[in-house]
Amino acid sequence: MDAVRSWLLIGKYRDTLSRTYLQSQQIQALLTFAEPVEHPGIICRYLAVEDGVPLTTQVFETGLAFIDHHYRNNHHVLVACGAGISRSATFVIAALKQTEQLGLLEAARVVSQARPSILPHYVLWQSLCNYYHEDVPYLTLVRALQPKHGEQHLHT
Repeated sequence: MDAVRSWLLIGKYRDTLSRTYLQSQQIQALLTFAEPVEHPGIICRYLAVEDGVPLTTQVFETGLAFIDHHYRNNHHVLVACGAGISRSATFVIAALKQTEQLGLLEAARVVSQARPSILPHYVLWQSLCNYYHEDVPYLTLVRALQPKHGEQHLHT
């Protein structure tokens, strides 16, 4: 689990399994895409999102509304998918776009600084670009997220 902002964290399914661990990270809200998870005292929401399947406006808006609601209530939110690479990254990028008015590519770079392994699936990236009416080619995203020459990502 990695903090993108003090209130917004990205992780993988395994990060969602221990209530004690979530509480130690001060997680108050959990948005998951891999499997439904329930923990007493933590508001949990599951959305059936798959890599390679375009996001519907309804799913996008449901996930973003969940994140935004908890952001406005000063809650710490964990967004998690299977590996914490694609689906969760897609929604965290969208959350930064929504809350900080960043461009999609800039938001992706911010998320990548916290979690270098991110790479939204091509179809999910296209869904993001379509939703926000931004034309950012996938290859541009891939290049932006690659480490610069001589730079190493020590994070896993």
